[in-house]
Amino acid sequence: MKKSLVKKLGALILTFGLMISCNTKKKSEKENETSDIQQYKGVSVVGTTYGDDVSFMKDYIELIELTDNSNQSKVAISAALQGRVMTSSAFGENGRSYGWINRELFKSQDTLDHINVFGGEERFWLGPEGGQYSIFFKKGSVFTLDDWYTPKLIDLEHFEVKSVSSKKVVFTKKASLKNYSGFQFDMGIKREVSILSKTEIQENLGLSALSDNVKSVAYQTTNTLTNIGEHAWEKDTGLLSIWLLGMLNHSPNTTIIVPYVQGDEAELGAVVNDAYFGKVPSDRLVVKENVVYFKGDGEYRSKIGLTPQRAKDIAGSYDDKNGILTIVKYNKPRGVSDYVNSMWEIQNEPYSGDVVNAYNDGAPEPGAKPLGPFYELETSSPALALKAGESGTHIQTTFHIEGDEETLNPIIEKLFGVSINEIKTAFN
Repeated sequence: MKKSLVKKLGALILTFGLMISCNTKKKSEKENETSDIQQYKGVSVVGTTYGDDVSFMKDYIELIELTDNSNQSKVAISAALQGRVMTSSAFGENGRSYGWINRELFKSQDTLDHINVFGGEERFWLGPEGGQYSIFFKKGSVFTLDDWYTPKLIDLEHFEVKSVSSKKVVFTKKASLKNYSGFQFDMGIKREVSILSKTEIQENLGLSALSDNVKSVAYQTTNTLTNIGEHAWEKDTGLLSIWLLGMLNHSPNTTIIVPYVQGDEAELGAVVNDAYFGKVPSDRLVVKENVVYFKGDGEYRSKIGLTPQRAKDIAGSYDDKNGILTIVKYNKPRGVSDYVNSMWEIQNEPYSGDVVNAYNDGAPEPGAKPLGPFYELETSSPALALKAGESGTHIQTTFHIEGDEETLNPIIEKLFGVSINEIKTAFN
């Protein structure tokens, strides 16, 4: 049998305990015949199905699969990749695979120095990325891509499986990280992933009912960071944040939707930060009265962020061609303004960072190859000033709902305060 990624990474990811649906399969003979268009119930599905992606990944990593009572909502998770949600489906094995999977990297069976972009629709990371308290740059290095390295803890190391059932899995990890300024964080990590029932989806979204005409899947992750060291984590030596990022399949018809708190810029600051990779062109980023619209087409590398003064507890995207609504909700605490700053520079305000981010992949320069392409929805916890023994928790829930415009429009109007027509015409 072909050497697997699990074997390639050695002891780091071989120590798995009890798994659900984790039997390693031989490569499907259909792998190279996978069509870009699948069919189920007479509906064309652009891209691979959940079953295709899961079958492919099981040649390289072991997976834990969660499912609801109907056996239609499914979530595939990898302990080898930090308890990462790799992908999910709202229609069983034949449903769309919502997570972007980097098949090329899996097939290469290689590991890279700076980052290993295996994909997955929700991964556990830690911030800050840049600045004097960065955990991605070593002390004295320059804030350029050449000196940027993703910590192995959140790139290649496995998380231990503490418990698992058909609807929930719990991961744990003990680790240490040193920041740019030389402070060492000794931490315990606990990550729970649970699949939601249809009733729980309705309750979480505040909907009176979810139509039988839609397909849906949702999962919630509860992520806890504990200071297990002897020293308090303080502002003067740097703080960490829990950072959750999701790589999702892009399309020419995908628009990212980020509602924001209205108010005077003199009081609340700018509505959106688009300075991460240079100012985003106006045909890709539009600020309306209540909502920020940002293209998720995978054709232009760009990133935006909203501060805690501007962000609400929800963001999402809508693919108007395929009728896919994706929603991300998180536990945004009230009255908290300290969030780590991830800009690649020595910062005057290291705790004035963003709480909600969105990223659209694309070539970093003309002629270069994009990472994916894909698009990302991201949320962060506040900066965690923890005394020895204290913990901080960040909870995020991801929903995928498929249906026609008539069925989805009331949901979008309730959650985002705009109509499907407004989304479709945002860039006109």
